Amino acid sequence: MAGFPDIAPAVSSAMPDLRGRLLANESLAPLTWFRVGGPAQLLFTPADVDDLAYFLSKLPSEIPVTVIGVGSNLIVRDGGIEGVVIRLSPRGFGQVTTEGDTITAGTASLDKRVAEAAAAANIGGLEFYFGIPGSVGGALRMNAGANGGETKDVLIEAVGVSRDGTKQVFDNAGMQFVYRNSGVDPSIIFISAKFRGPITDAALIRARMLDVQQHRETAQPIREKTGGSTFKNPPGYSAWKLVDAAGCRGLRVGGAQVSEMHCNFLINTGDATAHDIETLGETVRARVLAQSGIDLHWEIKRIGQAIQGD
Repeated sequence: MAGFPDIAPAVSSAMPDLRGRLLANESLAPLTWFRVGGPAQLLFTPADVDDLAYFLSKLPSEIPVTVIGVGSNLIVRDGGIEGVVIRLSPRGFGQVTTEGDTITAGTASLDKRVAEAAAAANIGGLEFYFGIPGSVGGALRMNAGANGGETKDVLIEAVGVSRDGTKQVFDNAGMQFVYRNSGVDPSIIFISAKFRGPITDAALIRARMLDVQQHRETAQPIREKTGGSTFKNPPGYSAWKLVDAAGCRGLRVGGAQVSEMHCNFLINTGDATAHDIETLGETVRARVLAQSGIDLHWEIKRIGQAIQGD
C-alpha cells in the first residue's frame, strides 16, 4: 500500500523552533500491543510540554490530530491514520512525584509506575493501577479501572493542552467521568494528573498489589499480543461470561483469536491484521446479541482507516 502524502517538510518549516521528533509515514504497529496497524501520516514526539504547546499553536487547524499512549488498549486499522499522531514520551512526560498524600504524574507514566510510587510513599487506594497495562493519559481518557477501583475514585485534577496550545485544568467533576470514559473534549491532550489516597500501612498496600498481580497472571493472557479487555461490562453482566455463553471461546478469524484463558481478550496469534482482530470482535458482538439480546460495546479504541476492500 502506498503511504500518505509527505506533509513533514511543510509542517516543520512552519515551526522553526520545534525540538521534538517528526517522522513521515511511520508504522504504528510496533507501538501497539497487538502489533498491527498502518502508518501515521506524520508521527510527532514532543520534547516536553512547551514543545507540545508550540507545535499545536502552529499546526494548521485543518490537519487532524490523534493521540496515542503505550498502545495497550488500541487497534490501529491497517490503512493507518491521516494527519498527525502525537505520542508523548516518558522522557518529557513521565515524571512521577509524591508529597504527603498526593501523587503527581506525567501522562506518559505507566499506571503500574504510579501504583509503585504511591506504595513507596504509603499512599493507598491506587493499588488497582498496578494491574492496568496502560499510561496515565489513557487512564484519564477512559476512566481506567480494575479490581474494584477506577480513576475517578482517586483523581484530584488533570492538566491538558488544547488544540490552540493553551493549558487547561480539569477538576474531578470537570472530567465528566462515566464508566470507562471521560466527557472532556477529545481534542484536549492531557499532560499531567494529580491523585490523592489515604496514608496506609505499607505492608497492606503491597499485599493488595500482590493480589492484583496474581489475578492478572492467573486469569489474563498477559504474555500474548493482546489489547486488554475488549468489551465493556454491560450493567449487571460480565462481558466474558456473555462471550463464553455465546460459544466464542477460542473463536478465530484469520490470525486473531478469542483467548481460551479469558474470553474478553482477543489475541494476535502471530500473523493477524487489524482487520482480522476487528472482524473477530464484531463477530463476537453479533453472536452475543443473537444469543442473549445484549449489545456489547467496545472498550478497546479503534482508530484509523481500513484498507479499501476490507
